[in-house]
Amino acid sequence: MLHTELKSKIRKLWDKFWSGGISNPLQAIEQISYLIFMKKLEDKDILDEQNATLKGIKFKSIFSGHENCKWSVWSEYSSDKILAHVRDVVFPFMRTLGSENSHYNNYMKDSSFSLPTASLLIEAVNIINELHIKEQNQDTQGDIYEYLLSELQTAGKNGQFRTPRHIIKMMVELSKPEFGDRILDPACGTAGFLVNTYEYILKSNQKDGVSTLTPQKKKILDEESLYGYDIDRTMVRIALMNLMMHGITNPNIIGEDTLSKRYNENGVYDLILANPPFKGSINESEKSDELTISTSKTELLFLELMYNSLSVGGRCIVIVPEGVLFGNSNAHKSIKKLLLEKCRLDAVISMPSGVFKPYAGVSTAVLYFTKGEPTEKVWFYKMENDGFSLDDKRNEIEQNDIPDILKKFDNRFKEDNDNRFEKHFFVPFEEIKEKDWDLSINRYRKEKEKETNHRNSKVIIEEAKKEIKELLEGFTELEKLIK
Repeated sequence: MLHTELKSKIRKLWDKFWSGGISNPLQAIEQISYLIFMKKLEDKDILDEQNATLKGIKFKSIFSGHENCKWSVWSEYSSDKILAHVRDVVFPFMRTLGSENSHYNNYMKDSSFSLPTASLLIEAVNIINELHIKEQNQDTQGDIYEYLLSELQTAGKNGQFRTPRHIIKMMVELSKPEFGDRILDPACGTAGFLVNTYEYILKSNQKDGVSTLTPQKKKILDEESLYGYDIDRTMVRIALMNLMMHGITNPNIIGEDTLSKRYNENGVYDLILANPPFKGSINESEKSDELTISTSKTELLFLELMYNSLSVGGRCIVIVPEGVLFGNSNAHKSIKKLLLEKCRLDAVISMPSGVFKPYAGVSTAVLYFTKGEPTEKVWFYKMENDGFSLDDKRNEIEQNDIPDILKKFDNRFKEDNDNRFEKHFFVPFEEIKEKDWDLSINRYRKEKEKETNHRNSKVIIEEAKKEIKELLEGFTELEKLIK
């Protein structure tokens, strides 16, 4: 988590954009992303030069012939020159960094630098300099960007909202991505799942802090392993820059609706991680012919899409609204039957409704399934705390089930998982089928009865005798007064 000073500076940056006339959060994050990207380009160029010097190899700067596009150069320009220079020189240079046919080059073509005044640009530059992004470690840099993205606090028209970083990390650690996996997020947004997956694989292939990946393997990881799709072109640009800022020079981020006829990648992916839109719907004429479930609900269609996209033995970990678990329409039952009969449904992790606050209060769950073999039993876990308060403030707290979830999931076949009074337990396939494909944990979990301390009956009787005796004595005294 970021400390208060960094949060204050990011908040200040947002306030400057708001007062400067850019009140749309999506537009603001896009423009801030451009500026941070410009700064990190030079930071990365300097680091690459240092590494090349250490290895004794020839180095060519990306700024060769474009030295006036370096952050350290143009950020010192006067107010009468800086805005025009960034808009007309630096930004066009930045847009053409990708190869001619790259996704980056394609989606940056229609981008624009829209800061309205030189004063706003200078103030933004000063605040970004104060963040000391270069000096921060990779996790803190990610936290800075995530905190910027947290301003996207209202669900979009298709039910889009940002997945908290600690939930993404939990899902990545549960799925254990490996080098060689072909990985997809079919509704990638800002590419949070892909970034965390990439970092997990890099850390998993290190010895004493040094990468064990050969240059050829690193190239495969960077260019042929991570794929993201999103219908929103602004999100695509942010995702591209997010991945490039994390070291992937030519990300595979594509602006396409994966539920439409234009997408067909059946049996291609080894791992899918996603938090697809919940409340969206798709025009029936646009819907892919590969989607056979009769519904327009995107949360159900995405599950079928993910099943279709997985190779045999491929695994998927996805966030779904709680309604998917207990929904009893034909479409709901069909998708759950598919996940249980044509897949091994490994886990259903129920999450509390506050996880997505302040911008959504919906109750959700994480499903983890593997394609190609039927389910024998499903592991359920009821998450009660995720390490943060479940109100709009989301303050950090000590109670956190996530470490326990990771540990218990890994050891689920070695430990007792038969006690339905606990947070976690197995439910056999046949029982779920008998319960009409219901996957809500409350259908199977037993609530512990509160212990009641009963008083000794002899004591109660003696007290009652005493009260009756006092009452009779009172009546006797009353009778004497009447006489």
